[in-house]
Amino acid sequence: MKKILLPTDFSDNAWNAIFTALKLYTDVKCKFIILHAYEPKAMNMLGQKSQQRLGVIYDSLAQYSAQELEKIATYLSKNHNNQNHSFETISRSDTLEGAVKELVSASDIDLVVMGTQGATGAKEIFMGSNTVNVLKQLKNISILAVPKDYNFQKLRTLVFPTDYTRKYEKMELLPMVELTKLWNATIKVIHVAVEFKLNDTQKTNIKILEERLAGSNYSLHELVFEASIAHSVEQYVAETRADLLTMVRYQHSFWERIIEEPVIKKIAFHSIVPVLFLPEQS
Repeated sequence: MKKILLPTDFSDNAWNAIFTALKLYTDVKCKFIILHAYEPKAMNMLGQKSQQRLGVIYDSLAQYSAQELEKIATYLSKNHNNQNHSFETISRSDTLEGAVKELVSASDIDLVVMGTQGATGAKEIFMGSNTVNVLKQLKNISILAVPKDYNFQKLRTLVFPTDYTRKYEKMELLPMVELTKLWNATIKVIHVAVEFKLNDTQKTNIKILEERLAGSNYSLHELVFEASIAHSVEQYVAETRADLLTMVRYQHSFWERIIEEPVIKKIAFHSIVPVLFLPEQS
């Protein structure tokens, strides 16, 4: 059984991330763990005011968290009729990344699915910034970031950008390959570069990648770098009407070393389709 963690801040985007996960894994036996982490930041802002007042704020946050999670559980029990799926709700007094990190380890989580825009409506506040924090801190777990208002229907095409400068391990690519087979989807591997003359390392890595993808429906493509890596990838995704973008979030990629572009952060916030960030194998 696959275990999928669904962090929520009770925003529309968080709900959309939940619905996307349910549809993506319709035919897979899954336990979905819905997490709300409430970090009482208001307590910090009040400074040295009485502990009693701080306690009241803390209790109200805990109560709100429990009530809203109960609403989600009630809604899903009434409206989501899928024998493959079961649900658990968890409320934690912690930062989102702290709570996610603890649960991923304790509950043997396979995938985290979360939104890229939270309750504030601002792109890089709350759920958005927390998504990036989770991406930075949890390198060994797959994370699916779902953009606001994205309406997932069917997985036909996945786009996988690479520069071929590193060897991908089999376990890194497994979440992408599993989804491809589940939906009978196609993987479009795109090499984004100014020129496409490959060195020996890149040539070797292409052969290894093709071995890793053997049995999957895939094709290799060259994409000319324009303006920025993120923009080039986004444009390709839009033009091909791809349904999912997949990336391995390893430190200091070739792109980031050469052009100092924070590719992961830009794509996490601005992608028009969900982004599956694959786990980095140490």
